[in-house]
Amino acid sequence: MKIKSAEFVISNTDYKLCPKEALAEYAFIGRSNVGKSSLINALVDRKNLAKTSGKPGKTQLINHFKINNNWFLVDLPGYGYASTSKTNREMFKGMINKYLMNRENLICLFVLLDIRHTPQPIDLEFMRKMGEEGTPFVMVFTKSDKISQTEISKNVEHYKNEMLKQWEDLPEIFITSSEKGKGTKEILQFIEKYNQSFDPTLSR
Repeated sequence: MKIKSAEFVISNTDYKLCPKEALAEYAFIGRSNVGKSSLINALVDRKNLAKTSGKPGKTQLINHFKINNNWFLVDLPGYGYASTSKTNREMFKGMINKYLMNRENLICLFVLLDIRHTPQPIDLEFMRKMGEEGTPFVMVFTKSDKISQTEISKNVEHYKNEMLKQWEDLPEIFITSSEKGKGTKEILQFIEKYNQSFDPTLSR
């Protein structure tokens, strides 16, 4: 898929205010500072479509971007950062949960995981919850340029083993690097495949 256009549409805290247009939608989420904004920018080949920051927890709204005028990319707030109050964390959690449970044209959730680290309980718990609620998701490992191929293989295998303790089948896995552009082509091919089978009448 060639990215011809990428434009910001709207930010909000309520899924009811999300765009009404019946387009396929793909949301990105992950622990704070996982490299979500950088990956989104690399994916659509734009430097500053999603705002990046060295400070964790910069994304605090549901951000919609229209790509190629025929699908939505959604940048969701990160989860699990301690630099905000418990009240705010609960607010973000409620906002994200309502979006995921009620957004009918959401095709897939991309769960971002920092490949430099061993499986984190908060990530495993989040994915378990997505499975229980029937939210389709894939695993996207970020920052693969920061470690060796041997470490990448070891850490991905570790994740697979942890997941298989609770899952019969594993979700699709992508290995990415925003710095190198690695994995972006594969993610766009995945999105294109589902775009082709998207039926807008089912999202009404």
